[in-house]
Amino acid sequence: MEWSPITLSVHVRDYAFGERLIPERLGKMGTPEGIVAETWEISDQKDAPATILSGPYAGRLLHDLVVDHPEELVGRGWSGPHFPLLDKFLDASHMLPVHLHADDETARRVYSEPHGKTEAWHILWCEPGASILAGIKPGLSHDDLRRAFKAQDYDAVMPRHEIRPGDTVYVPAGVLHSFGPGTLIFEVQQTSDLSQHVMPVDLRGNRLSEAEWDRNIEQTLRELRTHFLPKPNPGLARPSAEPGNRFVIGGAGPHFAIERWALAEPHVETARPDRCLTVSNVGDPLRIAWNDGELMLGRAASCILPAAIGEVTMIPTGSGDAIVCYVPNLERDIIDPLRAADHDDAAIAALGEVFPA
Repeated sequence: MEWSPITLSVHVRDYAFGERLIPERLGKMGTPEGIVAETWEISDQKDAPATILSGPYAGRLLHDLVVDHPEELVGRGWSGPHFPLLDKFLDASHMLPVHLHADDETARRVYSEPHGKTEAWHILWCEPGASILAGIKPGLSHDDLRRAFKAQDYDAVMPRHEIRPGDTVYVPAGVLHSFGPGTLIFEVQQTSDLSQHVMPVDLRGNRLSEAEWDRNIEQTLRELRTHFLPKPNPGLARPSAEPGNRFVIGGAGPHFAIERWALAEPHVETARPDRCLTVSNVGDPLRIAWNDGELMLGRAASCILPAAIGEVTMIPTGSGDAIVCYVPNLERDIIDPLRAADHDDAAIAALGEVFPA
C-alpha cells in the first residue's frame, strides 16, 4: 500500500501548572477554553490513544498500525507494545511539581508496565531568568532529602540552571526534576505516564493528606537516580548539504533523538525504511510532499512520517522551523555525523546517553 503522513487527534491536559501559552504564544488552533497545560501531539499511551485523522487509516487508532504494520510504521525490524515516542507541547506558566518517572526495570517490576519514561525538553520560549531544577546534589542522604522535601526547599538539594530558548535538557528516568514558571517547551519521551512527586498537592493543586504526601516521598526515594545531572544544552549542528538549512541535534539516547530544523529552502529527506520521523511544526506552515501527495502542516501541528513512506520533501512557506524526533541508531545517526562535523566526544556525550554506560 501507499503510505502518507499521519496526522492525529490531540489530547489536552488541564494541570494546574499551565495557562494559555500553547494557543496564545505558540499559536496552536482548536484548543478548548481554560487551562491548556499540555497537548499530546503524538500518543499511543494506553489512557490517551490518538485517532488517525488522515489517509487510508483515518478513524482508526494509531495503536492499530503499531499492531498491524509495526515495521512499515516505525521501522524495519522494529516491534513493541506501542508507538515508541510520545510528543507534547507543555506550558509551565507556573512551576511544575518536583517529580520523577520510573525507569524500565521499575516500570516492569512495580507497575507491570512495559517500560518507564526518559524524556527531553526543548525550550521554545521562556521568560528572562527562567530555570530548571534537575538531579540531586552530591553527598546527600535520604534523610537530607526528606527534610528538604517536607520544607519544600528544593534548591537545598537540587541543582538549578538557567535556560534559554533553543536549549534542550535530556532527563533520564529516575532523575528528579522540575521547571517553570514562565516556560513553554516541546517534550519527547518514552510512551509512559508513570510519575512520582514529592509535592504536598496533586497535579490539579488539590492538597494531599500528610500520610499520602509521606508515601509519595518514600516511593520517590525508592525510584530515585542520583548519578545523572541534567544540564541545558544548546545542541550540536550536524552536516548539511543544503545551503541555508540547519539541523541541530538537541538530545539523544537509546530511546529517542530530538532535532530542531531551520529550513530556508526545500529539504529532501531520503527514504529511510529503518525509522519513522515525528514532525512538529513551530514555524510558518510547512508543505510536506511525497509521491503524488502533499500535506500542509500548520503552525503547532504534528504528524508522523512512516518508515515506509519513501522520499519526502519539506518545503517552507516562510520561516521553516520544525522539531523532528526519531528512534536513532546512535552510531550512524548521532555519533558519526557529529564527529564528521568536528564535534568532540565530550560534546556529543553531553547530549544525553549517547555512548554505552
